[in-house]
Formats: sequence, C-alpha cells, structure tokens
Amino acid sequence: MNWKQAIDDFKIYLRLERNLSENTIFNYTLDIQKLHTWLCDNNIEDNPVKINKETIQQFIYQNAKTMNPRSQQRLISGLNGFFKYLIFEEYRENNPMELIEAPKAGRALPEVLSFKEIEKIVNSIDLSLPFGERNRAIIETLYGCGLRVSELTTLKISDLHFEEGFISVVGKGNKQRLVPINPVTQKYIELYKDEVRIHQKIAPKASDILFLNRRGNSLTRAMIFTIVRQLTEKAGINKKISPHTFRHSFATHLLENGADLRAIQQTLGHESITTTEIYTHLDRKYLTEILNRYHPYR
Repeated sequence: MNWKQAIDDFKIYLRLERNLSENTIFNYTLDIQKLHTWLCDNNIEDNPVKINKETIQQFIYQNAKTMNPRSQQRLISGLNGFFKYLIFEEYRENNPMELIEAPKAGRALPEVLSFKEIEKIVNSIDLSLPFGERNRAIIETLYGCGLRVSELTTLKISDLHFEEGFISVVGKGNKQRLVPINPVTQKYIELYKDEVRIHQKIAPKASDILFLNRRGNSLTRAMIFTIVRQLTEKAGINKKISPHTFRHSFATHLLENGADLRAIQQTLGHESITTTEIYTHLDRKYLTEILNRYHPYR
C-alpha cells in the first residue's frame, strides 16, 4: 500500500463512515500528507504499513521545533486516527503512535469584538458599491446567528424560514439544526436578496445559494476571510479578526446578557457542552474588567 492509496482510502472512510465535512476531511489528511512529504524529502521509503514508531517520532520532533503545543496536539491526533484506521482495515497490526504523547496545551481564549466594534465594521461598509448590501448581510448573519464560515457559504434561500423566525443550518458532520434569527439580521438578508441578488445572473448550480460572488456562484471560505479582513482594516480595528470571531462574539454577548449555556450550545451546534464552556471563561474575564473599572477601591 502506498501513501496516495492510503490517504485516498482514509478520505473515503471519513466521508462515508464518519460522515465528516470536506473541510474536516481536508484537515484530517493534511498532516498525513505532511508526513509523506517529509519522508520523501529525507529519502525514507517507508510506506503506511511498514513505517515504525522511531521514524514517526523523528518526524514529530522536527515539526515540534516550529509548532506551538496546540498544533502539535492536532498533528499527533490526526496521525493517531490514520493509523487506527489502518488497524481497523487490517493493513497494520499495531499503532506506531501508541506511546507518543501530545504536549499539554492550555485552552486559548478566542478574540472577541465588542458590540461597538461590530457596529464600526458594519458602518465601514460602502453600500454604494455593488456588493455593499451583500457584505453587510454577511457580517450581520455571521454575528446575528453565530454561523461557521462553511455554514454561511452553503446557506440556501430555502433554508430561510423567516415567518417562523428560524434558519436551517447544516453544520459539522452534515448535522442540521435550526437557528433563531433576529429581525435586524432578517431585514438585511431580505434587502440583499430582494434588491441586489435578484438582479444577478446566477449560475444554475447556485440558484438556491443565498450569498453569491460576482459570477453568480457561491462564495468561497477564502473570499469570506478576505471580506472580513478588509472591513476590519477599514474600520481601524487592530485585532486579529476572522469570520469565526463573529461567532465567538455572538456567544460571548449572549452569555454576558444572561443566556443559558445549554441554549448557546444548541444554537452554535456544539456536540459537547465542554466546547461551549470556553465562553464562561470569557464571561469571567469580562466581569473582572467591569469590577476593575467600576469598583470604588480601584
């Protein structure tokens, strides 16, 4: 078995057996491809069935020099999953990752925008430009519904259930959930959909996709990142912002205003409540700032 065959088979397994999204599959296989490239660069001819613990340890050691602990954890986790798959398919009898431990990594708190900063970003959008209304609707949807980028780019017009006050979202693992939508976000989506999108020439395969590029096709993840970066710079906000920042801000602001953690979990589509619990740390940070700002003994 060669590396290309093993990686291709692993992708099929992740897609059909694990029902993972294409983005997740890409991330799972990225580190395996990195291992293969490293073997080629070092003239090591081990295949996925024959490679041993010592060779993998050497690969991890070399990469650890330029990786933070969290990236090392992901690398080790990805390789571990791959070799477990090979054992499951009876290509191997042992897992060369078995005794390799991932480094401890503290849970990093995500960057969060204040409500005023989000307003500054929205206000920086030039609505006279052809895609001004679209970009405003994108930002409002990212923040107003707490969507992931992949959920935004695949959002369909048929997913909009405005009369019921919900949108239907396909999240990780192709799991569908209903997300409440507020009247403000709904208003900006309708403005874009009914006043701008309707005048575009739309590609047949994108006829039901909500947010379109200038060629009438669905937007890519990279384009959403570019839109967010440009608007953030234009608004003069000096933070490391990505589309996911609006999702973090959405959850944090809900918690700060008294929302139940379980409700936030369901809205975000987190499988485990522990994933959502990171926002309790953000909330404590916010409370500390309030205390330090307003306590009479400051």
